[in-house]
Amino acid sequence: MRNLEKRQHKDAALFHDFFTEALDGIVLWKENGQITKANKAALGIFESTQEEMMQHKISDYVYEKDKSYLHIMENLCLKKSHRDELMFLMPNGQKKLLEFTTKLHSVDGLHMSIFRNITSRYKMELELLDSKSMFETIFEEVFDGVILWDKDYKIIDINKAALRLLSKDKEGLIGVNLLDYLPEGKTIGEEIKPKLLSLRNEGQNRGIYTATFNGDDWTQLEFRNKYNIYSGCSITTLRDITEYAILEEQIRKSSTLHVIGELAAGIAHEIRNPMTALKGFIQLLESSNETDKHAMYFTVIKSELSRIETIINEFLLLSKPQNVRFVKADLQQIMNETLDLLNAQAVLFNVQFTRLYTNSNTEMFCEPNQLKKVFINIVKNGMEVLESGGEIKASINPMPDYFHIIIEDNGIGLSKEKLAKLGEPFYTTKEKGTGLGLMVSFKIIKEHEGKIEVESEEGVGTKFHIYLPRKKIQ
Repeated sequence: MRNLEKRQHKDAALFHDFFTEALDGIVLWKENGQITKANKAALGIFESTQEEMMQHKISDYVYEKDKSYLHIMENLCLKKSHRDELMFLMPNGQKKLLEFTTKLHSVDGLHMSIFRNITSRYKMELELLDSKSMFETIFEEVFDGVILWDKDYKIIDINKAALRLLSKDKEGLIGVNLLDYLPEGKTIGEEIKPKLLSLRNEGQNRGIYTATFNGDDWTQLEFRNKYNIYSGCSITTLRDITEYAILEEQIRKSSTLHVIGELAAGIAHEIRNPMTALKGFIQLLESSNETDKHAMYFTVIKSELSRIETIINEFLLLSKPQNVRFVKADLQQIMNETLDLLNAQAVLFNVQFTRLYTNSNTEMFCEPNQLKKVFINIVKNGMEVLESGGEIKASINPMPDYFHIIIEDNGIGLSKEKLAKLGEPFYTTKEKGTGLGLMVSFKIIKEHEGKIEVESEEGVGTKFHIYLPRKKIQ
């Protein structure tokens, strides 16, 4: 009997020490909810004295007796114990989120609740949620395209701006290898893939990436890559600068044409006068007795003078607006006349012409002589690259709104760098070329409200795609 009393006394002492010194708040309360005792930690949590707490019920401190509270009480009555969290209102008006465990009939017939203040953690969670929400909003609404990818280059996330730039939906890109998806750049200098592969050593890099994402027009993107920004996650940002690049290119070409125009207007008269005199003297010399002796020289001089005159005419064509009159003409007839005109030269070059068009209606409003000049320029260029002979194919495909003309050779082709510069003034791949022929051709097609696209592959050949609208040009 005495041992039992000693044990009870010892247990009571242990409970007293636990109750008093516990870091968590402990509150004992009766069946009706009346608080009978609270430890020091509980007094601190509820901002009250022992006397003040004993004048209240546990339920008096509950902030809202809503459905959540009623659900807690039902569970407690059913299971005799319950663990949850709830918002409590302190006497000083302060709200605290408390995590609690309640057990009925726990000590001497009293109910016991143990409380822990998790308000700080709750506020931190709210701040994290706000931060996450703010990040997600910024990530989705920022004007630049943003791509997040892992150490294996698999896309983790991508924002709306990037999806618009890449012409793809989100479901089709998440988990896709970024290196496999991104198309080749327009030139070697505009490739993004080598930059991505070198990131592990460099940490970050940037550049210009020009590619086609919908199989049609080129899109020029300014990109920035940064490796391992957070826990194996790397980032690529993209900004569409296509409009700025086009405008800059137009300004540059306009400036070049302006210089050409001033140059042509200034020197055309001065050059033509001595050329006229030279031609006259050559004709006199040809009629003399020494003609046979120097016939080769006369031929070379006349050929070079003719070339100078051609260059001057091209200068003048670029430098001032041409007064052209659009008439109804047949594209097939213009193409046939072009190929017939160049047929003799094609025989010398061992080049065969293949005409891939039928007698379907290919009439449109145009300036026939100018279009013939375009066809001549392109076909002659094709013949000159076919050093050992070859084939030039010409096709005319009527579409509902436009005509698609293709002039194709099976020559040496062009590199990406050369292809990007095609049509620029003074840029040429020929030894004696000026680069003006193609530029004149681009200008003529533009005046017809059409466009020229060039497709080329080294060792395979080059295709010129000419698109001309069917509507009448005003």
